[in-house]
Amino acid sequence: MNFFLAALGVLGVASSGPLIAATLGATTVSALAIAFWRNAIGAAVMAAPVLVTNPRQFGKVTPREFRWSVLAAVALALHFACFITSLQLTSVAAATALVCLQSGWIAVFQLFRGVRHPWQVLVGLGMAFGGVVAITGFDMGTSPEALLGDLLAVAGGALAGLYTLAGGKARETMGTGTYTTLCYGMCAAVVALLALFSKQPLVGFDAAGWLGILAITVCAQLVGHTAFNHLLATMSPLLVSMIILLEIPGAALLAAVFLGETLPGGTYAGLALIMVGLAVVVAGQRRRRPLRAGTTRLAELGTD
Repeated sequence: MNFFLAALGVLGVASSGPLIAATLGATTVSALAIAFWRNAIGAAVMAAPVLVTNPRQFGKVTPREFRWSVLAAVALALHFACFITSLQLTSVAAATALVCLQSGWIAVFQLFRGVRHPWQVLVGLGMAFGGVVAITGFDMGTSPEALLGDLLAVAGGALAGLYTLAGGKARETMGTGTYTTLCYGMCAAVVALLALFSKQPLVGFDAAGWLGILAITVCAQLVGHTAFNHLLATMSPLLVSMIILLEIPGAALLAAVFLGETLPGGTYAGLALIMVGLAVVVAGQRRRRPLRAGTTRLAELGTD
């Protein structure tokens, strides 16, 4: 059963990039509409169990918890804006690999906060960001548009790291259902404001567009991340973290099969370097016991 759930989880999160790219390319759906509806639906789904079992939890949110949740929501909204837009400019494989640098960015942010990492983490960071240089270098020779997409994906990964750190602070005292409902709901509100200022529509799409939004939400959010959340209760967090990294080759394979995406050999080498580097980062960070108070584990579920 664990093997089946792991395969289902990888397929779910790996399908995010290809599904978003296909929806944006074949329908009238805007980038921010995908981010808005994905978070709005996610908030509604996460709120239902809390409202049924303990609705008073929402009234017990402290000012500190609320502030950290707001920061997490804003970072998540900007993450989605950067990542989904990047899929319109660069390849699905490159955008997915670059945004998956979330764990690497968390380690970098922790370095600035005075956290000392084992040498394995530093080596892994060097490998992962070396892969970034390889990918962006090849895309620089392809087109300025692809390079811009790469940079947006890198920014999306950094914002995902900030979202994880802020969410970790909020969840020190908040339940998962309460936090995710609040965070996803506020994220949807921030995305709606971004859509208003950028004049991107959130409604009025054709049937294929709504089907794409639903598929992205169900596959990536409800199926993919739900499977990994279950696995965290039955498997080693280190093993789950390593399995999640299969999103990178999974997205590249799905994009090649269903979207006909082909990339230079150097770009695939960059993808592999990022995946191996992040694996070293996660494994190296796991050797540090116990975690210092106030720090966040690197093995956090992705956001895509």
